[in-house]
Amino acid sequence: MKNRILLFIPGYNCEKQIIRVLKQLDEKVLSYVEEVIIVNNRSTDETEAAAAGFIKENPELPLKLLRNKDNYGLGGSHKIAFRYAIKNKFDYVIVLHGDDQGNIHDVLPVLRKGVCSRYDSCLGARFMRGSRLQGYSAFRTFGNIVYNFLFAAVIRKRVFDLGSGLNVYKVSSLKSRYYEKFPDNLMFNYCMVLAASFYGQKVRFFPISWREDDQVSNVKMVNQALTVLKMLFSYLLSPDSFMADEHRETPVDNYEAEMVLDLQD
Repeated sequence: MKNRILLFIPGYNCEKQIIRVLKQLDEKVLSYVEEVIIVNNRSTDETEAAAAGFIKENPELPLKLLRNKDNYGLGGSHKIAFRYAIKNKFDYVIVLHGDDQGNIHDVLPVLRKGVCSRYDSCLGARFMRGSRLQGYSAFRTFGNIVYNFLFAAVIRKRVFDLGSGLNVYKVSSLKSRYYEKFPDNLMFNYCMVLAASFYGQKVRFFPISWREDDQVSNVKMVNQALTVLKMLFSYLLSPDSFMADEHRETPVDNYEAEMVLDLQD
């Protein structure tokens, strides 16, 4: 039986890039992906209008457009998508950021070879052999590699990336919703790496291409670096407490998104 795969594209203020991302959805990609949801995290630009226009121009594509009922952050959008995947009984959910830094075709070898079936998550890595970086500074590359080593030292497993924009998760590994108290910001993926180790999940990294040209970064490097170090130290002191703790600045009882456009019904 063919696996049911959901492609989740989080979008926030990426009106210039979202169409380029959606144009990646060719026949090769759609031979694996059953459905695509674009989750607009209350963008303040024309991201939603651009995505809606593309969907209307391509009604044959299995695209749906959702809008978060509040600005939940990148982590919150993940929680929306994970819940959607669980509710609709998908086998896998692929995450591809809507800012056109990653390329969905990099995950096709992982799908074609059936690698996902042997792991709880397959994480795209920008900093391993075979990866390709374009427009990414040497300073940021070095900083990421240092943090990869720090995390690897704590969890005693190799880490090649703490949070790229192209990942695959086995939905069965998400059903306990262990991630609900993780931060709703960019720290969400860092916690996911720690959680995978804590819960004994099997993780596989794979090389990806990554580029930066007209994207707008939401990363405040110094502040994020200190926050990540604090997080890692907290986990090192007590992994059990870390996983049980509330990590959100503003806890949300129920993450909700409304369907904006669905031409498949």
